[in-house]
Amino acid sequence: MTLSRSAPPFAPFEWMIAWRYLRARRAEGGVSTMTWISLIGIALAVFALIATLSVRAGFRAEFVDTILGANAHVTVYSQPHQAEVGGYVRTITDYTEMAERIATVPGVTHAAPLIKGQVMASGNERNSGVEVFGITAEDLADLPRIANPEQSFGDISRFGEGVAIGSGVARELGLSVGDQLRLISPDGVKTAFGTSPRVNAYEITYVFTAGRYDIDRTRVYLPFQEAQSYFNREGTADEIEVMVESPEAVDTMVPAILAAADGDGPPLALAWTWRDASGSFLRALDMEDNVMFVILSVLVLIASMNIVSGLIMLVKNKGRDIGILRTMGLSEGSVLRIFFLCGASTGIIGTIAGVILGCLFTIYIDPIFAVVNWVSGGGVWDPSIRGLYELPAKLQAGDVISAISLSLFLSFVVTIFPARRAARMNPVEALRYE
Repeated sequence: MTLSRSAPPFAPFEWMIAWRYLRARRAEGGVSTMTWISLIGIALAVFALIATLSVRAGFRAEFVDTILGANAHVTVYSQPHQAEVGGYVRTITDYTEMAERIATVPGVTHAAPLIKGQVMASGNERNSGVEVFGITAEDLADLPRIANPEQSFGDISRFGEGVAIGSGVARELGLSVGDQLRLISPDGVKTAFGTSPRVNAYEITYVFTAGRYDIDRTRVYLPFQEAQSYFNREGTADEIEVMVESPEAVDTMVPAILAAADGDGPPLALAWTWRDASGSFLRALDMEDNVMFVILSVLVLIASMNIVSGLIMLVKNKGRDIGILRTMGLSEGSVLRIFFLCGASTGIIGTIAGVILGCLFTIYIDPIFAVVNWVSGGGVWDPSIRGLYELPAKLQAGDVISAISLSLFLSFVVTIFPARRAARMNPVEALRYE
């Protein structure tokens, strides 16, 4: 044993003694019960951390994907300007040329004129407020969440013969493909007696489920030329919707898009990006992610503190063994490493178990949530509040690495203190009453 003073750190005999202490029964002075409690606590804390981070990442990714898949990345519109006849307007008259100029900007994949208006939709003696988007059939086919939705009915190629509506609108009004949808606008035909409401009926040719409750519940697409006539926008468009290759870097492209939109004319174009529309919500998600990570980190710390309790009991029970080992020539460093290995092994095994549980939860979240929803009687997830139809989860390597690093760091740090106590134990005091 005198060779232990020159043995390298974490020598095989140190691992052997640590493993023997860990698996010792309570009657032999071991603390297997406390070890199991520590291990389970760390595993559950790491599982909760990975599961929460995965759900938050999935929610953010799904939310952003539905925004980018059914809405413009950049909306270009005009400042109020003097019309040829009448007062100030915000419509765009040279919308075709403007869209062509914007389409030439590097990084822009799509630029199309759009007409928007809010009207009353009616069908089967039911009424519902909807938002109408006037768009060409070619441009509608370029919207990923509309042309390739989660679920659809009808034929999008027949869009020019009627209208495309969200599944929420269809459900609210009790309509389906082939039925007639009436749109009622208060800004209709102007007569000598005032403006009379405009009521037009259109065949429903396509029903889509974009994946966002607010989109499916309010969105109606109308052919562009028909929308011009319906909203009294002959020869004009309300805005230009622009799609870009890198939506996350859209802010850097806005100056070039505005310059192309204005062309050689006065600077009248304005831009509204998807970040402007949903930036506050995304910032709230980021803040919530940080707060949840801090809270769950405290849970991991609390679980790691059980290791301290177990090691203190182990050191107390193994005082005689420590005294004997020290008198045989074992150094303080070896004793410290032996008890450090006892605590660190618990943290490592608990972390591995937590990572496995967290990854399995994320992968099989749909059947797990279905069981929870069934046990609770349904209604756990309300899409009208959260915007999405189901609880998403996205397993990211960064989240898993963060959870592993945090758990191992805390486990190793809290283990040092009781291990140092064991290493500094006086062998004479340890063997005095033996």
